[in-house]
Amino acid sequence: MTEPSEPNIRLSRSWRPSLIWAVPAAAALIGLGLVLQTYMAQGPVIEVSFSTAQGIEPGKTKVRFKDVEIGQVRAVRISKDRNHVITTIDLNKDARDFAASDSRFWVVRPRLAGAAISGLETVLSGAFIGVDGGRSGQSETQFTGLEEPPVVASDVPGHRYRLRAEDIGSLDVGSPVFYRRIQVGHVESYALEPDGSHIILGVFVKAPYDRFVTANSRFWHASGVDLRMDANGLKVETQSLATILMGGIAFESPGLPPDGENRTVADNATEFALAANHAEALKAPDGNSDTLVLRFRQSIRGLAVGAPVDFRGVEIGQVRSLGISFDPANKDFTAPVVVDIYPDRLRAADSQHPFPNDNDHKAVLAELVRLGLRAQLKTGSLLTGQRYIAMDFYPSAPPVHFNPKAEPLELPTIPSDLEELQKQVEIIMAKLANLPLEQIAGDMHRTLTALESNLKRMETLEQHADSQVLPEIRDGLRDMRQTVQQLQQTMAPDAPLQQDSRATMQNLSSVARSLKTLSDTLDKHPESLLRGKNGENQ
Repeated sequence: MTEPSEPNIRLSRSWRPSLIWAVPAAAALIGLGLVLQTYMAQGPVIEVSFSTAQGIEPGKTKVRFKDVEIGQVRAVRISKDRNHVITTIDLNKDARDFAASDSRFWVVRPRLAGAAISGLETVLSGAFIGVDGGRSGQSETQFTGLEEPPVVASDVPGHRYRLRAEDIGSLDVGSPVFYRRIQVGHVESYALEPDGSHIILGVFVKAPYDRFVTANSRFWHASGVDLRMDANGLKVETQSLATILMGGIAFESPGLPPDGENRTVADNATEFALAANHAEALKAPDGNSDTLVLRFRQSIRGLAVGAPVDFRGVEIGQVRSLGISFDPANKDFTAPVVVDIYPDRLRAADSQHPFPNDNDHKAVLAELVRLGLRAQLKTGSLLTGQRYIAMDFYPSAPPVHFNPKAEPLELPTIPSDLEELQKQVEIIMAKLANLPLEQIAGDMHRTLTALESNLKRMETLEQHADSQVLPEIRDGLRDMRQTVQQLQQTMAPDAPLQQDSRATMQNLSSVARSLKTLSDTLDKHPESLLRGKNGENQ
């Protein structure tokens, strides 16, 4: 078998493309067009981290804004630190503006917060991701999702403020904000300050009510029922039924000028103090406080932190802390009570002249102590046993040493009235214990025995009187009654004795007249005794 000869290859001088290549070229162009069209129609891709992927399914979970779909979850993965999950979201082209840096994302699912229920529409349709579009011009692709949906959308007109509170009370996210009992906003957030001293609450007041918030506005807790009993009787106040269930905040702006008369609305993020109640919110500012120490050598049971300190019925401070300490000098324990006093509440008759400050008021306090200023524990309520501290002047109190340079100042105290009464009772009981009670009991026994004997004798005399003396007295009274009746009959006008007495009196009258005539005759003619009556004519 002969081997084939080598082919003779000749290169063509010109190349003409075959029509067969037109088909893949056209397909490539079509594919490139589709890719370009898809790229041009595709929106931004963002990543949102959540604490859990509950309810999120790749390829199914939608992203909605006001119930309009603007994207879809592409994938879900766990972060490298395993503390959260990261969802990759494809936004639509027309939702490019939702990739702003201040946009907020959260998972919408059924929730019960306070007295409000949200997300019920997801029971049948499934969870979805809600979004609150931001207004920032800076775009972002990495977001941290919210665990709770925002209370107020960012596009709602109004102002946001910060409230500083001692504690959160019954407030929660979503609690209402009231102005003149009209709901004008909500609590959006709360957080504990880094040093743990206060709570910072974020509140939103919607337009047009935000124009009533000025630099002079006062905010207070309006949660539950405010029950007060004073000289005007029992007062019960509440903002609404919602505040009883989930708490609430109310505010007021004293001296608010009408619209257009220099009214300055508070700026966003302005911070206000959140008072415990309406009365505390509207009271005049107290200014700086002074710290005093009061040492009591008695039980302070019933005295609590926050108890009032008053001067002649006017509250000038409150108790800050209570304690117990050993006094080595007296070998006894004392109860140091630290109180905060507000000197601005002690003013002269002219309110323009406040109580002296700094070193001046220390010197004044030293003089007041010399004049008898003392602190005393008193009972504020016999029902609850609560106590308070009262300050007043006691000129008869023994003098004490007061150091105006001490830090903090120590104000002398005197025992309470109840303690003094208890001491007096103890003294009386000690004196009673020293009495010869056995001897007194013996004397009383002998006295009672003698008294019992005397009573028996009196009973015997009484029986003797009933049997002998009383009948004789009865007979004597009967005879006396008969004598009086006879005397009355004798003295009657028609009785014989009365008629004889009248005749005798008439005869005596005739005799008296005759004697008077004889007397007159003898007075004129004494010689008639010798001559007789006829001698008168001679």
